[in-house]
Amino acid sequence: MRSPDVNAVLAGFRGVAGYLGAVLGADAYKKYREHHEASGHTSPPLTEREFWRDRTDRQDTSPQGRCC
Repeated sequence: MRSPDVNAVLAGFRGVAGYLGAVLGADAYKKYREHHEASGHTSPPLTEREFWRDRTDRQDTSPQGRCC
């Protein structure tokens, strides 16, 4: 069993990792799927591969503020 201090440190690391993942867009596909289901689309959602390809293509054709 872990000590409460170790659990607190691990929880802190998980929180930071979750925050950084959200900032970097790692959860974009998950958010897309949630939105797709909630908005009542009748067409099937894009696969994860199709989603990332479409996202990359849109960023390349219409660049917005981004670091790279």
